[in-house]
Amino acid sequence: MAAVEALKPAIKVVALCGSLRKASFNRGLVRSAMKLCKDSIPGMEMEYIDIAPLPMLNTDLEVNGKFPPVVESFRQKIQEADSILFASPEYNYSVTAPLKNAIDWASRPPNVFADKAAALVSAGGGAGGGRSQYHIRQIGVFLDLHFINKPEFLLRAFEPPLKFDGDGNLIDPETEEKLKNVLLALQAFTLRLQHKRLASG
Repeated sequence: MAAVEALKPAIKVVALCGSLRKASFNRGLVRSAMKLCKDSIPGMEMEYIDIAPLPMLNTDLEVNGKFPPVVESFRQKIQEADSILFASPEYNYSVTAPLKNAIDWASRPPNVFADKAAALVSAGGGAGGGRSQYHIRQIGVFLDLHFINKPEFLLRAFEPPLKFDGDGNLIDPETEEKLKNVLLALQAFTLRLQHKRLASG
């Protein structure tokens, strides 16, 4: 079985976190996802992209068809990825401003999100970030992103048992297992989309 797993083609995932806070729970989910990819999911590589340096979207910054260097670099990493992991807290029942800004930059023509697989995870209070996820799914229709539908990952971070330590690192084994299941579903869905493209091409 291990040999079969090792033969899976490598999938490159980029992770975007909607919170800029250093000890963000959602950032902690990304760190845990990266570790899971490295240690437990053969054929899946994940890179975290920091969206904090991106300027606020302003098309005046696009000169002669070129974006600012930091935006060009960000867009290139999205373009080269096979799939996207969004870790999105919920601000005012919706997507955070930094994440929406990053999405808008990546969607400027040519839209570098187009036809990629994607997954959503969120941690927060109340509904566990669910409203932000549903808004991202709506945005994803225009972006031509293909989200996995199941399993959903909506983490009520403040309910016992303790899910994160003081630095925002995920410490709950059950939650980590649920996160792994999301990543496995994303891997399988990405491979399926790639196979369809090859078959139709």
